[in-house]
Amino acid sequence: MGKRKNVILIGMPACGKSSIGVVLAKRTGRSFIDGDLVIQEQTGRLLKELIEEYGDDGFRGIEDRVCAEIKAENAVIAPGGSVVYGERAMAHLREIGTIVYLKLPYTVIRSRLGSLKARGVTMKKGQTLRGLYDERIRLYERYADIVIEENGLSTRQTVEAVVRALGEEESE
Repeated sequence: MGKRKNVILIGMPACGKSSIGVVLAKRTGRSFIDGDLVIQEQTGRLLKELIEEYGDDGFRGIEDRVCAEIKAENAVIAPGGSVVYGERAMAHLREIGTIVYLKLPYTVIRSRLGSLKARGVTMKKGQTLRGLYDERIRLYERYADIVIEENGLSTRQTVEAVVRALGEEESE
């Protein structure tokens, strides 16, 4: 694996990047880095405050810069769902690890998501969740090294599917 020891989880808000990431990190002996928490630590602000103050584009610029500077080895990294808009961040993440897209159908994402504003989901003015989903899945698929169809899978089953896809099932 060499320098591609990191695993980067991408996908829509509510697809389980953080919960799956924590379990995957424990399962594979990696550390866990939550991209949204890194942004909050570096700025001293909540995501929804940053979005309110700087707007979607401003927030995405902050996210792009912060995620492009993540230094990690042997980690599971779960950046926010909008990281795929940041070309610097995605080029960096692709360089330091294997990108795994956790894919769920729109109906599941919609039923799992509560308040988008409270969750810190960035959307253009007037954009619907469906529009956001359709726009982002193209980006997730473009950047993914591995796509995991997680519909109907438990957290544990999803983690095992990622481990198998990475070719690491022997490292118990």
